[in-house]
Amino acid sequence: MIETVHVPLNERAYDVVIGPGLLEAAGARIAPLLGRRNVAVVSDETVAALHWETLRKGLESNGISSDLLTLPPGESTKSWPHLERVVEWLLERRIERGDVVVAFGGGVIGDLAGFAAAILRRGVRFVQIPTSLLAQVDSSVGGKTGINSAKGKNLIGAFHQPSLVLADTEVLGTLTPRDYRAGYGEVVKYGLLGDSEFFQWLEGHGSSAADGDMAARIHLVKRSVEMKAGIVSRDETEQGERALLNLGHTFCHALEAATQYDGARLLHGEGVAIGCALAFELSARLGLCSQEEPSRVRAHLRNMKMKVDLSDIPGELPDAEGLLSLMSQDKKVVDGRLRFILARGIGDAFITSDVPPEAVRQVLDDALAARANL
Repeated sequence: MIETVHVPLNERAYDVVIGPGLLEAAGARIAPLLGRRNVAVVSDETVAALHWETLRKGLESNGISSDLLTLPPGESTKSWPHLERVVEWLLERRIERGDVVVAFGGGVIGDLAGFAAAILRRGVRFVQIPTSLLAQVDSSVGGKTGINSAKGKNLIGAFHQPSLVLADTEVLGTLTPRDYRAGYGEVVKYGLLGDSEFFQWLEGHGSSAADGDMAARIHLVKRSVEMKAGIVSRDETEQGERALLNLGHTFCHALEAATQYDGARLLHGEGVAIGCALAFELSARLGLCSQEEPSRVRAHLRNMKMKVDLSDIPGELPDAEGLLSLMSQDKKVVDGRLRFILARGIGDAFITSDVPPEAVRQVLDDALAARANL
């Protein structure tokens, strides 16, 4: 049941290996990358408690010793203080440019450890072992690494491709239902932006994958990775097409900032799902697609028991003007104009800067009004 997706980036090319039992096989997979038989592993406390012994034994069975640094879980770990902690820890262990750093966790750990590897000695190789659905289908592939700023999400970072990605689908069974659904927000995004047949498959099989069907999970991860790998190989540093992967993210990042990156209120993948629903609503109001399309998107998200509306976010939110102001800090602002990913229909997304601010404000005003009326 092991599947492999190749990311063709010339000398930076690598494989994404997908399937069950990859933690136990990690040593055999990583050994060919090593000179010295030692790796430095960065993880978080939750993942380490669940899976570290399995990974350690998998490395040890191939004669690879390992050092482990555990960090607090959560988005707040993607910060300057924790970046400094990781870099200093790696330096204390005398990690050299020929060594390998292992990012063992969800998207936060992958982004943070990958950025540390990118800046350590001007670039050390790293391996991604993503343990969340979101990380397996999105953040572990493509080489985006970084941390957050008080000014916004992922504003400090670098492109640094991993040398290998091991996506063990068995570990998805230890996710809470909420964490799994949050990752599913990124899965749906792939169907919405460029593969209507995949979205249709998700409508029929998304629930069985969520319930633990391993074959469905492997297909879901593989197809998502295939789509991202194809886009990344054509536009590694987001000069054009890769921006399509930001479908839903302009709204999402503003909502994350508005909730102070508090995972109790909003997880990243939940924000992506809400953002995709808002992007399709905006597309319909601009006459780009029929109103049936956003309705179909929302129906599927609801069927998957996901957050869909601003009313699904607990606590206070800024008004529409405040949310627009947060959007203006987004990396997708070019020459002072906000780029949106909109859609002509499911599977047909495109990039545009030609969006009237008043149309965005009206969508947000209506969503906030619906929230207030509950």
